Amino acid sequence: MRLRACLAVLCCVFWFFGCAPPQPPASQESFVFGTRVEILIADAPEEEARAAAAAVLRDFDELHRNYHAWQPSALTAANAAIAAGQSMEVSEELAALIAGAQSLAAASNYRFDPGIGRLIALWGFQSDEFTPRLPDAAALEKWRAHPASIAQLRLEGRMLSATNKDVALDFGGYLKGVALDRAAARLRAMGIRNALINIGGNVMALGDKYGKPWKVGIQHPRQPGALAILDLRDGEAMGTSGDYQRYFELDGQRYSHLLDPEKGGPPRHTQAVTLLIPSAPDAGMRSDALSKPVFLAGENHWRAVARDLGVDHALRVDASGRVEMTGALRERLENVRK
Repeated sequence: MRLRACLAVLCCVFWFFGCAPPQPPASQESFVFGTRVEILIADAPEEEARAAAAAVLRDFDELHRNYHAWQPSALTAANAAIAAGQSMEVSEELAALIAGAQSLAAASNYRFDPGIGRLIALWGFQSDEFTPRLPDAAALEKWRAHPASIAQLRLEGRMLSATNKDVALDFGGYLKGVALDRAAARLRAMGIRNALINIGGNVMALGDKYGKPWKVGIQHPRQPGALAILDLRDGEAMGTSGDYQRYFELDGQRYSHLLDPEKGGPPRHTQAVTLLIPSAPDAGMRSDALSKPVFLAGENHWRAVARDLGVDHALRVDASGRVEMTGALRERLENVRK
């Protein structure tokens, strides 16, 4: 059975009515990072727009290949060295990615932890096809007794080592955000000022669409269409973590890929969390990575966790479908569904 992914449109771009734009935005799509990717470019000659979008998609392919968590890549090579108890010299880029992930993990009290690759594999989520099953009980209990963490990695320049052989890197909750930031930088360097980048619901806006804001839909976690509409401003990034994106069902229970590193399994208290991050060079990365700890925090703590991470604009859908949000985000949303 193929691992379920969210096949619904995770980011809805809404056309404005009235005066027609000179031409529709140039659009290119691909399937990268295990999800649908789309680049929309407005107010640029078509040939230049298509060349810029193609360059971004090539960058995405390269990132995906270089840091794939279970197919041969720089990441699997690093994980093999860690498992063997060996030090390894990694690329400057990988060292920077690890250092950045360690910083975010520490800030989130390790609710976001890309060092839990073995736990992700234990649940069967490091695969494109699998048979839905629960992890081996003894293996899961062993994990809970001695969990691995990215905090157990050591970087001395580009030399990587670990104090725990069970650490395994998986950038699945991090790399899409990195890709957003790089795409924005690439497009600006190529003279593109107005674009929308969508990586499976992780979205970044550049400029506007023919003088109007980019309108983006937040996917409803259980129903077709948008939960709410957001005007995404220049440089802002929106990230969503939901239990509908990668999951399996067994005996009527949904098991999501969003795993609590401490408890060793997916929580049942939350359907989705969406964050809006203001314009910054790392806005995409933060929108992707920080949605995980807010998702895992649960009903009594999600607002405090968001605040501690410097996130003012956040929305949560709990297990019953009830929608909660911060006041700052409420002021930005339109057409919120109950």
